[in-house]
Amino acid sequence: MSVTDRTEQLGDWYRSWSGSSEELQMVAGDASFRRYFRVAHEGASLILCDAPPETEKNAEFVALAKGLAAAGLRVPTVLQADMEFGFLALEDLGDQTLLPLLQADAVDQYYAQALGMLENLALADLDDFSLEVYDHSLLSREMDLFPEWFCQGLLGLDLDQAARDVYAALRSLLCDRALAQTQVVVHRDFHARNLMLLSDNSLATIDFQDAVLGPLSYDPVSLLKDCYVRWPDSRVQEWALAHREGLVAKGVPVPNADDFLMDFHFMGLQRHIKVLGIFARLYLRDGKPAYLGDLPRVIAYVQRALATYPEVQPLADFALWFDEVVLPVAQQQSWFHDCD
Repeated sequence: MSVTDRTEQLGDWYRSWSGSSEELQMVAGDASFRRYFRVAHEGASLILCDAPPETEKNAEFVALAKGLAAAGLRVPTVLQADMEFGFLALEDLGDQTLLPLLQADAVDQYYAQALGMLENLALADLDDFSLEVYDHSLLSREMDLFPEWFCQGLLGLDLDQAARDVYAALRSLLCDRALAQTQVVVHRDFHARNLMLLSDNSLATIDFQDAVLGPLSYDPVSLLKDCYVRWPDSRVQEWALAHREGLVAKGVPVPNADDFLMDFHFMGLQRHIKVLGIFARLYLRDGKPAYLGDLPRVIAYVQRALATYPEVQPLADFALWFDEVVLPVAQQQSWFHDCD
């Protein structure tokens, strides 16, 4: 079915249960195949989501909306859902994402509120969720997007056996470290583009359909080492340690500060290596070139994490290969710029 046909069908679906004749107005989409429309409804507005069932996790989204709300997180209420066609009607949370509001004089208060959301999520009753486990297989598959889509697909590099062995050792270390952490409900895409500022200055979160049971540090590092904005290392560490104190105060099992930070940085390395592959795939497979502009920031995150623990051999070996083989080719690309 064409995009035009799906749009017409979505409008017909809305009118069938609302009795309204209002026209749909398209609003911004995201990195998935979902499309969003705003429509006037009973003196206000709501959001209609076209989420093709063959690619999108609609049942998971609806179930997670209930579970996250029960955990104390503000999420859009699901008003109507048609699982067969992949149509959702959602509460309209507005257009104000957190990202453009993250100025130096306001970021502390916003991050404190967002980290408080994650502290509540770490206490969520797992009986309210039915979650895929973020196991070694899934973590590894995600990381393998890096050699396939970023190295080979985008940069045209061929990894010889020595490079594959170096990468395998790093992947094993990062996955093992992630699985050794306290396992909690993980939003899995908790960053400033997926946080909405509401009229009462509270934050809501969206795009949580990929949530899993996984490492405690995953969502905090997604927020504090955001692929779309970068802060000085000293501030990131302050926020991370403040979050640790918040978790301790709420009774969540956490390691000592040094181990907590190592978990945090290792988890960030896993995520950013994966994201290099995802952003390359979004360009090469899905025709979304805008994400190329964010690759240099993600590369800088990878380099900084590798440099933080030079005594860890798998990191040191990967850093040497990355700097000698990958980085020179990346620097020749039209999208590259220095983020430090």
